Amino acid sequence: MNDLNKHAGTAPPLNLTRAVVVVPTYNEADNIGRLVPRILERDDRLSVLVVDDSSPDGTAAIVKALPDFGGRVLILERPVKQGLGAAYIAAFQWILANTDFQAIFEMDADFSHDPEALDEFLVQIESYDLVLGSRYLHGITVVNWPLRRLVLSVGANRYAGIVTGLPLKDSTGGFKCFRRTTLESLPLDRIKSDGYSFQIEMNYHCWKRRLRIKEIPIMFVDRQVGVSKMSKRIIIEAMWMVWALRLKRIR
Repeated sequence: MNDLNKHAGTAPPLNLTRAVVVVPTYNEADNIGRLVPRILERDDRLSVLVVDDSSPDGTAAIVKALPDFGGRVLILERPVKQGLGAAYIAAFQWILANTDFQAIFEMDADFSHDPEALDEFLVQIESYDLVLGSRYLHGITVVNWPLRRLVLSVGANRYAGIVTGLPLKDSTGGFKCFRRTTLESLPLDRIKSDGYSFQIEMNYHCWKRRLRIKEIPIMFVDRQVGVSKMSKRIIIEAMWMVWALRLKRIR
């Protein structure tokens, strides 16, 4: 495991009683009905908040038909597709304003993130402000990616680290857990980036605030069903975002 910001001291112990897994969706009807029960069965303290951007395939209807909808299963519906970063920010702001969840997860809807890994996140967030699932902590733990996608991801992480100074093995991953107090300390209303750059920017703000960050190894398996949301726009945005963060660091 990779323990960052050791100079920041020890994060106050967290007596975790409630946590929520935020799952953004757009056309994930084939996955969401199977994923949510898998998450809930890991730990009684976990709930799920699905953020759906009006998926035309009926993703929202599937969520609303789940047995514990309105209890441990929640949904935040948005009128149009606005991107991954905007979905997470909307969820974080809603959670902070309307709930008492002490820990908030990011997790993909396509089973590329293994629900069983939630167990270790729950252990580590008791002692850290941010826990990151890393695909590159001990070698490369990625399954079924084409070589081109893997090279792009590894290169993006190295590029981000060189430009910003972020001492992370995997700064672009989307499987992570924040303490509530961590999100409360971040300028959520000023974060407008998406995709790769959203993950980098969130991690950067935590690192610059000298919060306690822990990377833990995860196995990442490429989606079996559905279509990847990766695009050239997301890649280009990430390339520019790291330089914006570098300029902020210099100032």
